[in-house]
Amino acid sequence: MIIAVDFDGTIVEHRYPEIGKPVPFAIDILIKLREERHTLILWTVREGALLQEAIDYCAAHGVIFYAHNANFPEEETTRASRKLTADLFIDDRNLGGLPDWTAIYRAISAMRHGSQDIIPILYGQPNLTARKQKRGFFAALFGDN
Repeated sequence: MIIAVDFDGTIVEHRYPEIGKPVPFAIDILIKLREERHTLILWTVREGALLQEAIDYCAAHGVIFYAHNANFPEEETTRASRKLTADLFIDDRNLGGLPDWTAIYRAISAMRHGSQDIIPILYGQPNLTARKQKRGFFAALFGDN
């Protein structure tokens, strides 16, 4: 799987332009995902020297990314859109916020084994799409009472 990962607020606490404290388990799980042959791309607002600081920080902690703000290392972003063709994005600005990294790992593992219902894994919510019983419009809106 190709996984794009944000830096500030995702791998480290959000202290941009400084580098914040590590987010618990982020580095360990990114290393594990690489060991499992996932392709990791660092996807961040950082550019230039600030981007290099993030790359160096991750490398010093054992996380080497395939590419940085690009689909592949040789991509010329001045000639192409910066939109990635990733299968999955891990970002603190995600709807619902950043789940715990252990939940992220469990969800990716479930996806790898064919599961498409990862919301309960990420956020501990019941499967809202599993209901088979047909309900009328007003029952869905106001409940079955």
